[in-house]
Amino acid sequence: EKFLSLAVGAVRELALFLGTLLYAYAEAAVRLLLPARRKAVGGELVLLTGAGRGLGRATAREFARRQSRLVLWDVDTHGLRETAEECERLGATVHTFVVDCSKREEIYSAAEKTTRAFLPAMMDNNRGHIVTVASAAGHFVTSFMVAYCSSKFAAVGFHKALTEELSTLGKNGIKTTCVCPVFMNTGFVKNPRTRLGRILEVDEVVKEMMEGILTNKKMVFVPPQLSIALFTDMLIPERVSRFLKKLTDVKFDAIVGHWSKQ
Repeated sequence: EKFLSLAVGAVRELALFLGTLLYAYAEAAVRLLLPARRKAVGGELVLLTGAGRGLGRATAREFARRQSRLVLWDVDTHGLRETAEECERLGATVHTFVVDCSKREEIYSAAEKTTRAFLPAMMDNNRGHIVTVASAAGHFVTSFMVAYCSSKFAAVGFHKALTEELSTLGKNGIKTTCVCPVFMNTGFVKNPRTRLGRILEVDEVVKEMMEGILTNKKMVFVPPQLSIALFTDMLIPERVSRFLKKLTDVKFDAIVGHWSKQ
């Protein structure tokens, strides 16, 4: 009798799994055929870190064009002021705070002045959107970038773990997005180059990121075909993977110890 009960339970769980699988594929097919629904962010409070230049500044401009209320953080006072002036000219309400995000006490102090506490307040309201800016280096590795790749793998892991935990807690009103672009032309590394693909401009990364945010997309790869490369990398043997990496021939000027590598 106990065996029969276990068998019935197993069959029920298998049927539930197959039903969920079929529903998920049907849902994905419908999404491919129908245009994605975009949410409005006008009047919403948007906190942006690293807003003084580069990707942060370009993202601030996009939210300003949509009339969001902006809270801009950066350690660079001059760059922060320039970003704020640009966004105000676009008609947005802007508040700026000079914050060093490596110092916990500065984060808490700025949070107290703007949004009290971020995730706890979101969870109380079951509403909000958390965007993690990572990198393709959070999925693929590049020589001479051990520290950078490690930090980006951590960022991707944070996004996935947070997404899972919010789902477990039933906080489905809080959306999460992780953005993973390849090399961008921001000056972070000197003279980046590759045989396959190209170096991205900041504005095209922001365009893809905003689309992902407005459509509640979990993972945004820029360019999108990176998702195919990630899937392929898990299937092919390591020797083939190494050969393909040599073909891409990613290079940049960097100082490694006392040696100059190109």
